[in-house]
Amino acid sequence: MKKKMLLLNTTVLLGLGGVLSTPAYASTIQDMESQKSQIQKQRQDVQSNIKAASDELTRLQAEQDQMKAQLERLTLAEEENNKKAQKTEADIKETSKQVAQLEKEIKLLQEKLEKRNDILKDRARSMQESGGNVEYLQVLLGSSSFGDFVDRALAVSTIVDADRGILKETKNMQDELKTKQADVKSKLASLEDMKAELDEMTVQLAAQKKQKDALAKELKDKEAKNEELKASLQSKDSSLANEQSTLEQNIKDQKAAEEAAEQAAKEAAKKAAEQAQKAAAAPAEKADSSSAKAEAPKASSNDVAPTSAPAPKASNVVTVGNRWIGNSAYVFGGGRSQSDINHGLFDCSSFVHWAYSQVGVNLGSLGSVSTETLKHAGTQVSSSQMQPGDLVFFDTYKKDGHVGIYVGGGKFIGAQSSTGVAIANMSSGYWKQKFNGRVVRI
Repeated sequence: MKKKMLLLNTTVLLGLGGVLSTPAYASTIQDMESQKSQIQKQRQDVQSNIKAASDELTRLQAEQDQMKAQLERLTLAEEENNKKAQKTEADIKETSKQVAQLEKEIKLLQEKLEKRNDILKDRARSMQESGGNVEYLQVLLGSSSFGDFVDRALAVSTIVDADRGILKETKNMQDELKTKQADVKSKLASLEDMKAELDEMTVQLAAQKKQKDALAKELKDKEAKNEELKASLQSKDSSLANEQSTLEQNIKDQKAAEEAAEQAAKEAAKKAAEQAQKAAAAPAEKADSSSAKAEAPKASSNDVAPTSAPAPKASNVVTVGNRWIGNSAYVFGGGRSQSDINHGLFDCSSFVHWAYSQVGVNLGSLGSVSTETLKHAGTQVSSSQMQPGDLVFFDTYKKDGHVGIYVGGGKFIGAQSSTGVAIANMSSGYWKQKFNGRVVRI
């Protein structure tokens, strides 16, 4: 009888154990845990995308800031170049007025000299009629032009002192006006050369500014799209977080319900066991099992701050100017003050002067440096012997109108009117056509 009651008790406990592990509960929790795991993975992907979008926004912002700084330099350069162009135009107009005035004065002088010529001829005829000097008459009346007449008249010793003084004074005035006219015309030609270069440079700068504006707009559009993407991802992450929170609460509630059911089952088992023991009048064997699970929190966060290598130190004239690439603008006559240099505003000759000064070589006065002074600053060498550091010259708006520093490989660095300081290819295209073969070694 005792063995039968023990067997019954065991059967009851096993049956209750089956009730405690009802598959319905486990399946529901397992599904929810699976959903939670999927949501967590989705959140990780979304958060990774959010970080990527944030990093891209940071990169775009830095790129945009750099572009804005370059646009500001180009705007300043354009303003300075426009001022110089306007001044050059005003100088050309003023010089043109001077030339016109001189030509008018020369014309009046020529008319005055023609009248004197007529007077002298009349005097010569009068002398002939009164038996004057034959040599005098032959020289004066045989002149082929007015200038020849004056020269012959000055050479004839029989002219009275008063006539000789008038002729000498007139010729001196004529020579002086011609010399002055030649000087003014030369100055006018130089000013026109400057204006031609400024016009070309203004066109190039306008095109560059247009290109930079388009790029700045593109960057701004990208930034807006990234902001929109980031906001969308954050919204999705927030939605997933709410789903995760709801699932976690459902799991918690489900587990609480299971624990309550388990506790109730234990109480029922205990009561049934007590009744079975009393009925069998035998010591009841109680079975009580409990387990505790603890999960050690996992932490995986290793963020290593990026390190940047120190900037390479410029060691020679070939590389010292690289710092201005993308950070400079061309200004005609620029680079001759510390303020211009601080803002990266150069023309071709001032950049060469600055580059050599950085390696301890003085190429003369900064205020008067030009392509003309630089081509006499060192030793002329054959273009076939050209080596890095040599100065190379180009015929642009005039002979030797542009200068740069040869860096090797058929390329040179210089302040270019369209880009500011940049490395250009002189072995093909525009600069190959403009290179005149002049190479100067400092």
